[in-house]
Amino acid sequence: MLLTIDIGNTKIKCAVFEQNTLLEKFVFATEDALKNFKKILKKFENIQFSISSSVGKLDKECLEYINTQSKLIIVSHELNFPFKNLYSTPKTLGVDRMVLAAGASILYPNSNCLIIDAGTCVTYDFIDKRNNYLGGAISPGIRLRYEVLHNYTAKLPLLEKEEVNHFIGNSTNESIHSGIINGLTHEIEGFISQYFHKYQHLTIILTGGDADFLAKRLKSTIFANSNFLLESLNLLFNYVQTKK
Repeated sequence: MLLTIDIGNTKIKCAVFEQNTLLEKFVFATEDALKNFKKILKKFENIQFSISSSVGKLDKECLEYINTQSKLIIVSHELNFPFKNLYSTPKTLGVDRMVLAAGASILYPNSNCLIIDAGTCVTYDFIDKRNNYLGGAISPGIRLRYEVLHNYTAKLPLLEKEEVNHFIGNSTNESIHSGIINGLTHEIEGFISQYFHKYQHLTIILTGGDADFLAKRLKSTIFANSNFLLESLNLLFNYVQTKK
């Protein structure tokens, strides 16, 4: 069994895999990490390996505990990835983006793939059909957009995301919702359109915490999978094991 761990900016997501089958998924706050990992590793005593991708921070005690219970691989730029990285500053490329690119390259070989991760930030990552990672884009996610409007203005309230069925907001709250939700939807559709214009045969994967919320708003044909990073960690682990 394998434990895959995604350490994000605000939460930790992890999943237990048996081969390519996801047995169970867990989501918890960083401050609750140690007690949750103890519960997971006690429940699944057959976990032999673990693999972790991090854009946030996890304390040393927690990492050491995981490593005592399983053989832990921490994803870094030195790991063997299944694509050619053509990013001009490869050492600054987030390992989470590299993991997503790895998953796409393994699942969809010889394909142009655009991976959109809608979390704290929205990241766009592109791999061409020759298995070259070319780069992408980064923009604020839904929650960040609400917080920025509130924190950098004098009177705009801090709202929670909600479904929007209008584009003309007839109140301040409706205007904020329209600007953020419709604005991000148009942004994503715009990026997709640009990629389709240059790469006609394109596989699009939408993942991240807001993937399901956004998927139903997009007109483009996409594969929406909120677990894609965890699944990509599993695929990357198997790939690395075959290259030893």
